Amino acid sequence: MSAESSHATRQSVLYCPYCAEETLFPLEGAGWECRSCMRAFSVTFLGLSSRTHSDATSVTTRQESA
Repeated sequence: MSAESSHATRQSVLYCPYCAEETLFPLEGAGWECRSCMRAFSVTFLGLSSRTHSDATSVTTRQESA
């Protein structure tokens, strides 16, 4: 996948996770550059998380008490 097409196939980041400004520009290769705080970062999708046992228990408990 080329650098040009990699940004076209993913959702754009809306704001900088460090300073919350919206002055973001794509970096060549991968990642984003914030021109307000001069930081560069990337966002990586790790996968879908599975529901843990404690989450399933808390949902059942809330339904039973309602």
